[in-house]
Amino acid sequence: MSSETTTRRQGINRRDILRMGISGTALGAGVLMIGSPAIAVAADADRSPTERCEEIEPTAGRWKTWVVPSGSDLRLPAPPSTAATQREIEVLETLAGQRNAAALDRIKFWDAGAAYRWAAIAIDRIGTLGFGVNPVTKQPLVGLTLARNIALVMVAMYDATIAAWDSKYTYNRRRPSQLDPRLSTVIPDPASPSYPSEHAAVGWAAATVLAYLYPQIGAAMQALAGDEGGSRLLAGVEFPSDVTVGMELGQAVGNSVIRRAKNDGADTPWTGTIPTVDPTGRGEPLWTGINPIYPLAGTWKTWVLTSGSQFRSGAYPDFFSPAGMADLNQVVTFDRSLNGANFNRNAEAFFAQTTVGGILGEFGALNQRIQEERLADNPPRAARVNALLSVAMHDAMVACWDAKYFYWRIRPFQAHPGLVTLFPTPNHPSYPAAHGAGSGAAGAMGAYLFPRDAAFFTDNANQLAQSRLWAGIHYQSDIDAGLALGRTVAQTVIDQRATVDGSQSAGAAAAGLGCPGDD
Repeated sequence: MSSETTTRRQGINRRDILRMGISGTALGAGVLMIGSPAIAVAADADRSPTERCEEIEPTAGRWKTWVVPSGSDLRLPAPPSTAATQREIEVLETLAGQRNAAALDRIKFWDAGAAYRWAAIAIDRIGTLGFGVNPVTKQPLVGLTLARNIALVMVAMYDATIAAWDSKYTYNRRRPSQLDPRLSTVIPDPASPSYPSEHAAVGWAAATVLAYLYPQIGAAMQALAGDEGGSRLLAGVEFPSDVTVGMELGQAVGNSVIRRAKNDGADTPWTGTIPTVDPTGRGEPLWTGINPIYPLAGTWKTWVLTSGSQFRSGAYPDFFSPAGMADLNQVVTFDRSLNGANFNRNAEAFFAQTTVGGILGEFGALNQRIQEERLADNPPRAARVNALLSVAMHDAMVACWDAKYFYWRIRPFQAHPGLVTLFPTPNHPSYPAAHGAGSGAAGAMGAYLFPRDAAFFTDNANQLAQSRLWAGIHYQSDIDAGLALGRTVAQTVIDQRATVDGSQSAGAAAAGLGCPGDD
């Protein structure tokens, strides 16, 4: 970072406050020089063993990152001097007078957790805007592209958190009210150092990536990130300089993720042709149609897998064999009549086809657990959950697309022209099922992260995958292969990443810190 930036951080100016989303109307030109008794700055190293024991993940700054080389690669310059800190406390004292009902509502909203809130925001925006047409390839945006975009945002949030934690425990800056007990706060001080603001880092990382993916909401996302940082100042739990450098850190991480996104292959146009003869040499009838969706997606850059073909699904039953005929007959004979015996399954199939019921619903289930397990109060753990889930789902979808365009399996409605499906069949080959791969990965990762709820995640994955047969758009063998592929990919992410990322715990729970008095 430049020397000019380092110099500017020694103080805080009106422009900085405006960038953080705080209204400047109540801040006079001389606000930084308001007279106030000097504060007694306690040495950051003078924390008691109990204080240190209770700190949130003091080693998280060393956890393995996804895009930035390490948390320490983005380590910030030292926090402002004692004199500058004094002036910042005076700013916070002034802001305390702006705590009206609207401000208190903002504080409460964002205090639910930066990773938790931004995961929900990202899911909502991607779910709303994620269907349309890729402006480069002119291909429709589908669950595959949703998985890619979600992974980019969640990884950015995680890396920003880890980088923030590196600087936090390098400098151990105390919270404002810990330096000046006369400063009132709206919420309890988080049990972590103040500098930089993890809220600003996470918010700006997410907003930066979302603005790249969906430029039409860029300004709105940046405004939300500014509002989040401003809420921490109004609450009195962070310094203005904490928020300023957190913003810059988040933007730096977001831009690193964007550079990766520009080179992951997702915008490469397909120039191939649809095969008319089975490329595997088995003589199988093939998918028929035009403009297949993302034939090159199996070559997109993966996060953990060596390539999309690493775990390519084995061959499905020969179409004209007894097993192949039974596979098709099961789809054809399923009762999809409006008032038939499978009315509830029909409804579940429709739900699974929606953004809420499909890939985005998997994140909703995990974020519910984040709140239930109080992980929202542990930013590194919460960010880790969403990053691991999104990476597993992304790589599973890439692996699924590799197999789809290796086999080019005919869809049930193409094999049996009289078949009536609940909704139009997606415009890509049948094998394996994408819902199976995505749900299988999500279910396996959810079971690993929250083992107490393993049965729920497994059953939910099975039902989401099975809904594709109920809808009439997949064979049972598609579904079985998709689930198996997704679970294999998730286990690979667990083995090669989750268990060796430095978090020193199984699943999502925090490792025991060995506090005084613990058994």
